Amino acid sequence: MPLSEDEQRILSQIEQQLYESDPALAKEVGSTTVYTHASRNLRWAVVGFVVGLVVMILALSVHYVFAFAGFLIMLAAALYFEQNARKLGRAGIQQLSQSLRTGGLRTPFSGEGSSLRDRLRSDDDPEPPSSN
Repeated sequence: MPLSEDEQRILSQIEQQLYESDPALAKEVGSTTVYTHASRNLRWAVVGFVVGLVVMILALSVHYVFAFAGFLIMLAAALYFEQNARKLGRAGIQQLSQSLRTGGLRTPFSGEGSSLRDRLRSDDDPEPPSSN
């Protein structure tokens, strides 16, 4: 349901006051989405998995017990990945894959989302041309 003109005016005044009073908070709110935290955790889980794989491969030349520790790191990272993928949910994964298709790897993982102004833009405002 679209907002009335009066509601849009009030919302834009609130947004302008937020940008004037606390630009850091406005930037934070503008760059954060519902899925930001879970996607950041997914990235860390992938890094942990790769670290566990490297530890396992390097530790095989020393002793198999150390290699098993690398395997446990990989297992913990995979479980952490799965847990955060569930938190992300189907909608978040679709948003993540959409941003991967349109912007490459930099967009979803760099923490740069659409600005607060773009999110609050009404349906009547013209959309910027897409790069597709």
